[in-house]
Amino acid sequence: MNSTTLDTSSLDRALSDLRRNAPSWTATPLAERIALLERLMPRILDSAAGMAAAGARAKGYGPDSPWAAEDWVGGPWALAQNTSALLHVLRRIAAGKGPVDAAAVHSRGGHTVVDVFPATGWDRLLLSGYSAEVRMREGSTPEQVLAGAAGEYRGRAGDPGVALVLGAGNVAAITALDILHKLYAEGQVVVAKMNPVNAYLRPHFEEVFAEFTERGWLRFVDGGAAEGAYLTTHEDVDSIHVTGSDRTHDAILWGTDAQAEQRRRADTPLVTKPFTSELGGVSPCIVVPGPWSDADFRFQAEHIVTSKMNNSGHNCIASQVLLLPRDWNGTDRLLDAIRVVLRRLPPRTDYYPGADKRLAAVRAAHPEADILGDDSRILVPDVTDHDDPLVTDEVFASALAVVRLPGTTPEEFLSQAVDYANDRLPGTLGATLVVHPRTEKAAGAAVRDAVAALRYGTLGVNCWSAVGFLLGYTPWGAHPGHTRQAIGSGIGFVHNAFMLDGIEKTVLRAPFAPAPRSLFTGSPSLSPRPPYFVTNRTGRTTLERLTRFTAAPRASGLPALFLSALRG
Repeated sequence: MNSTTLDTSSLDRALSDLRRNAPSWTATPLAERIALLERLMPRILDSAAGMAAAGARAKGYGPDSPWAAEDWVGGPWALAQNTSALLHVLRRIAAGKGPVDAAAVHSRGGHTVVDVFPATGWDRLLLSGYSAEVRMREGSTPEQVLAGAAGEYRGRAGDPGVALVLGAGNVAAITALDILHKLYAEGQVVVAKMNPVNAYLRPHFEEVFAEFTERGWLRFVDGGAAEGAYLTTHEDVDSIHVTGSDRTHDAILWGTDAQAEQRRRADTPLVTKPFTSELGGVSPCIVVPGPWSDADFRFQAEHIVTSKMNNSGHNCIASQVLLLPRDWNGTDRLLDAIRVVLRRLPPRTDYYPGADKRLAAVRAAHPEADILGDDSRILVPDVTDHDDPLVTDEVFASALAVVRLPGTTPEEFLSQAVDYANDRLPGTLGATLVVHPRTEKAAGAAVRDAVAALRYGTLGVNCWSAVGFLLGYTPWGAHPGHTRQAIGSGIGFVHNAFMLDGIEKTVLRAPFAPAPRSLFTGSPSLSPRPPYFVTNRTGRTTLERLTRFTAAPRASGLPALFLSALRG
């Protein structure tokens, strides 16, 4: 590496500081670790508006734009919510309780399952009707799960170590949440390299984590691929976590020279340190036929468009392939409703580097596609070539493909959809399953089998799987089974507040319809239209108030929060 083009001195100093101070973090008692998080919460509040506004401006719209709701939910609220989840678990341990309530761990369908959400009374109130369970790997017993949770705080503290977090460039909270995971779940101090795409967030992160940097437990650095490569091979880095693409992972492990493929085949990586990753893929949204009303079509169209258009599709978990029943009379009605939503959304651009070229390639390959709203909102309503790039490659932009599968009954369609998602679509990070409660009741065994069979780290049932990224209690990562030679969507789980070991996947559930209509569809709840929906008229205000409530819960903040949510 050419030292004249890479200033390594500041990187060396950062790692030297961390190495020197790592033992003091290992020795920090639980009470002080809790206090550090309690003092971090007000700093999240102090930086929240600035963090959200910085993201909005970088994407090309103002902080008061309707689009800015995503900069609150994927930035300060996600950080506050994950911190709150960690505090909940650590306080349980400090009070002499187990990290997980024994009543939440049980056997179901041959697997050990942990009910992780709702975890508190506030959860039940604020996200009425939402729930999540973690399915453990085959062979895990409830006793093993309870004994293995939160080992860092139950007599099995690790050795001092330095972790490298290679930050993501798309969603504000990712880097911050990976820092928290490395510090609190794995017990390592952290050097966090900001991604050049959103390096503007560094001052906000430094404000939030000021106490950690002052004590030498965290260092932020800037730079691109050269700096990242230098850090991954540095002798003072003990472990690595990266959020990005499989190409990023493979470049680090196998290199980019002529010998890279030979190294992969021989399994002789350039980097042999413990390496976890959260990578992308082609995420499906599976819609089961059912007795939908006009209101159901409108609501689920908003749901599906949100899962595509949030952050202009620049999400590893953005819905890219919509799997629909070919013979259902609701398929074209749903697509028409999706077109209406896409046309009505306010303008915005696909800001992430390379998006313009990827979208141009989609338009060139599909001249028949619907171009809706502006030239970046692309709906390809009938993809029949299973080697189509929309099926085989992550587009990471606002293009949605529709694949129509056979099956005249929910059971037949689900069998086709599960096989297609598992066997044809690359990646296992997350999938979304939309099913009417009456359909689920009538075809219960088929739905249960589909939930069990889908090989994804997070499965959202009537809930965009990305919600699992936000809650903190819901482990986030690819379905187990990838190897460093075939990395897929990555290895390992983060955002794991209960610090569970041996995870297979998270299953999220949400109401099929918002209140009050939910009271009549078979999935009763008090939740209105979700504030993160791109169609929510008060989403930004609601999420700002939710962020402030999450960081400092008090009953006096509820009326204004609920009023904004209902208006949405």
